[in-house]
Amino acid sequence: MKMLTDEQIQTIGEEIIMALKTVYDPEIPVDIYELGLVYDVQISEEGDVKVVMTLTTPNCPVAETLPQEVKDKVQEVEGVREVDLELTFEPSWNKDMMSEEAKFELGML
Repeated sequence: MKMLTDEQIQTIGEEIIMALKTVYDPEIPVDIYELGLVYDVQISEEGDVKVVMTLTTPNCPVAETLPQEVKDKVQEVEGVREVDLELTFEPSWNKDMMSEEAKFELGML
């Protein structure tokens, strides 16, 4: 089995971030990456990806569909073999986790 180089892993990581930036929380017009909903992305040398993410609230109306959308988008990135998505509510999300860009877009700066 072919192992990925550090350079390939870095490229895959950048492409995963670009993919994550195409997923939006339907209640907030900002992508989930800028909102700070993605806590961690790990890529193994085999191309397996683990995404740890949260939702703005545990009973978010997209709790069923958003994680699947994230998984599908990450799966489409070239070089990704398998995607393991872990949904967590620890720590719970708050607006301080948003990027400056997200805060600016929402008029919070």
